[in-house]
Amino acid sequence: MGTILMPGATLGILQQKNVNFVSSLCLVHHHSLIFPPARTRKRRLLSNGNWNRKSRTVVFSTADDFNDSSANMVNDDDGFMLRGTEDLVIEENELVATKKALSEARARQEAIEKERDQLLEELAQSQAKQKEHVATILRDKEVAITELEAAKSLFHNKLQESVEEKFTLESKLVLAKQDAVELAVQVEKLAEIAFQQATSHILEDAQRRVSAAETSAAEAAFHIEEQVRNATEGTILSIVEQSKDAIDKALDVAEKAGDYATRAVAVFTDGINPVDEIASVQSENIKLQGIVNDLESQLLITRNDIVKLKVELEQVNAQAIASKLRAEDAEKGLLEFQESNREMTIQREEEINSLLEKMKKDAAEKKEAASKAFKAELESIKAAIKAAKETAHSRNEAYVRRCEALQRSLRASEAASKMWKHRAEIAESLLIKEEEDEDAIYIVNGGRIDLLTDDDSQKWKLLSDGPRRETPQWMARRIRSIRPKFPPRKIDVSEALTSNFRPLDLPKPDEVWSIAQEKLKERDTLIEHVIEKETIEKKRKALERALQRKTIQWQKTPEETKLEPGTGTGREIVFQGFNWESWRKQWYLDLAPKAADLSRCGVTAVWLPPPTESVAPQGYMPSDLYNLNSAYGSVEELKHCIEEMHSQDLLALGDVVLNHRCAQKQSPNGVWNIYGGKLAWGPEAIVCDDPNFQGKGNPSSGDVFHAAPNIDHSQDFVRRDIKDWLNWLRNDIGFDGWRLDFVRGFSGTYVKEYIEASKPAFAIGEYWDSLAYEHGSLCYNQDVHRQRIVNWINATGGTSSAFDVTTKGILHSALHNQYWRLIDPQGKPTGVMGWWPSRAVTFLENHDTGSTQGHWPFPRDKLTQGYAYILTHPGTPTIFYDHFYDFGFRDVITELIEARRRAGIHCRSSVKIYHANNEGYVAQIGDTLVMKLGHFDWNPSKENNLDGSWQKFVDKGSDYQLWLRQ
Repeated sequence: MGTILMPGATLGILQQKNVNFVSSLCLVHHHSLIFPPARTRKRRLLSNGNWNRKSRTVVFSTADDFNDSSANMVNDDDGFMLRGTEDLVIEENELVATKKALSEARARQEAIEKERDQLLEELAQSQAKQKEHVATILRDKEVAITELEAAKSLFHNKLQESVEEKFTLESKLVLAKQDAVELAVQVEKLAEIAFQQATSHILEDAQRRVSAAETSAAEAAFHIEEQVRNATEGTILSIVEQSKDAIDKALDVAEKAGDYATRAVAVFTDGINPVDEIASVQSENIKLQGIVNDLESQLLITRNDIVKLKVELEQVNAQAIASKLRAEDAEKGLLEFQESNREMTIQREEEINSLLEKMKKDAAEKKEAASKAFKAELESIKAAIKAAKETAHSRNEAYVRRCEALQRSLRASEAASKMWKHRAEIAESLLIKEEEDEDAIYIVNGGRIDLLTDDDSQKWKLLSDGPRRETPQWMARRIRSIRPKFPPRKIDVSEALTSNFRPLDLPKPDEVWSIAQEKLKERDTLIEHVIEKETIEKKRKALERALQRKTIQWQKTPEETKLEPGTGTGREIVFQGFNWESWRKQWYLDLAPKAADLSRCGVTAVWLPPPTESVAPQGYMPSDLYNLNSAYGSVEELKHCIEEMHSQDLLALGDVVLNHRCAQKQSPNGVWNIYGGKLAWGPEAIVCDDPNFQGKGNPSSGDVFHAAPNIDHSQDFVRRDIKDWLNWLRNDIGFDGWRLDFVRGFSGTYVKEYIEASKPAFAIGEYWDSLAYEHGSLCYNQDVHRQRIVNWINATGGTSSAFDVTTKGILHSALHNQYWRLIDPQGKPTGVMGWWPSRAVTFLENHDTGSTQGHWPFPRDKLTQGYAYILTHPGTPTIFYDHFYDFGFRDVITELIEARRRAGIHCRSSVKIYHANNEGYVAQIGDTLVMKLGHFDWNPSKENNLDGSWQKFVDKGSDYQLWLRQ
């Protein structure tokens, strides 16, 4: 046993800097190294101006070779540690000075912060004054508006009074007309009475004449009544004159009848003189004449009243004109007052803004000056700290050099021990060779077995400490790659029998390294290290993907920078990630793991099912828009699914239903038109021409969907709430774009407003109506159908794409040896793709046309041809979930996507059609791809107008073939 006295400082250095050195001391020849326990605080003992230190014991159990080197190592420590303690005192003084400078800097910083708080308080006061001034202006404005409204109401009241007076005059005029009619009737009755009294005793002939006179009087009275009924106020006098003439004629007839009666009486009587009777008749006629005169006087009075009424009517019209002029003057004054008030308000706002800008500028300058001063002081402090650190670093380097010298001496001792160990092994082998007569001799193998089975062996611990979880494949492969290479076993039996040595019966590599098949132990150091490394690798890859996405976003190609909003990058490939029965599963959890596979296959966007709570489980009858716990999963599962899509650089498109919404409550008359939840609308949010739900809004701007209340998008509060909801889905939930359901139900101008507010990366509208058919067959010309879709896209301002329903319908018939349907008279494709390819989203089936609904299924045997067409042509192709995962077309579709990627086809690629007939279809898309459909015998070498060298990329026989330019 050799004892070495080592100072505490040296021991600390050994503990902090050279752990390997300590471990090596412990391993050589089982020598023991004893350290006293480390102390939490260092003590300084001052006695007579000298530093006293207590020695610490370090005990080594060494061989004689090691004693000399260890003694030499200790002899140099005394002077070294004295210098170390002096340096520590100097370093502490420097630290005290640095702390003092730092406290002063902090005090200055606090003063600067107080000054900044004062400036902020002054700014707040100025802002409060500005708000008061603005409130005063608004109050004055409100007072002026109320005064103007009062003047306007007064004007309206006066105008109403004048109108009422006019109505009163008109009623008086009507009454006067009625009085005139009654007077004419009375005149007629009086004439009849006179006729009866005058001719009662006349013979039958006279009575006939009197009756004729009565008939003529009755006709005259009828004409009078008819003229009075149909004439206006300007013809009353003429009616009176006509009645007077009729009465005069009746009187003349009566006089003639009287004369005739007199003559007849004179003939038939015996000479009796009827003078008395004639006199009585004349007296009656005189009375009638007086009555007629009275009627004429009454008519004159009525005419005077009518003239007065006309004068009053003219006065009322003049008053109305004057009131109108006064109203115009008031409106002009109001406009002038509003203009002057607006100018004053703008001037005051400009003054306030300039004052605020000046204050902000002054505050910014003061803040900048203070920050510069603080930064300068901070830099000086950092420089001082850096100098102190450099001093400490130089001292540490000296310590390290001394420790390296110690390590070199240790390595020399280890080499000596290895040499003696080697000599012992040689001696052991020589001793074994001398015993040749023994048959079974085992080689110790240089202590290899001891190292494998030693208690300190990590491998032995891993094998013995279980239980453990199963080893992942990647870890098993790593373990197999680093295992040692054992020497080959002897396979020659004669060689093994004649050999004097019997080698160890070594097990197979799989048996020795059975750790690869064992379970991993929890909290094992090696395993935790591997897991930590794997986690760091995952974070690194995620960071690389994020940086790549940001780089792609900022480094766009010139072609991509010209794209309009709402159409994606122009190279999108959409995947519909559900079908009509997906709600029966926990769909979000089922779809999320497929994100990596979709990304590898070339998909760029995934269309997710409707996320909101719905009366129907499929999601297309939404009720509470802000409740995202649907039949497809919870809101947390939805967010997890979207995060998985984003981790694979996939866009998440939300299926939003904006045309209709199911109510949660009934109105008092039992109609479901009261909404609940955060968007608690009433009947005002429902269109008025929806017959089933008694809406109180405006008429619908599109087709009515009768299964649910149709939303009135002309209401400001409805549009505001929908825009807030879409922005919530974008920012809080994580959706990147929209698939808009049933856009035929409302105008595309509202869609434009919603898209401009929510700014989606991609938007698709479902404008689905019937194609043109004749006698049960599809018409060749479908321009009217695709024009309706293009009109809707125009209404959105081109901010949204639309499903190319025209192309789908044409493909149904064209792929049955009617390929001539795929070219229009202008040589372009016949769908929306031919007119506006960048806004055409092509598809073959979706949850409505296919799946379990099957409203319009695509021919099953033509699906591969259909995908060959839409995936090689411009537009944005869409892939249906059932075709990709359930029908077994995954590899076929992936191959076509790869061809599209290699050829660089995008939504605006050009199309040149060479052939389209009953036998097949041939077209060149872009500059680098040629495709053929059908059994048409064709290849690029047969086309004279096709330049370049072409290589066949896909060959599916008579279905389709693709060539890429070399």
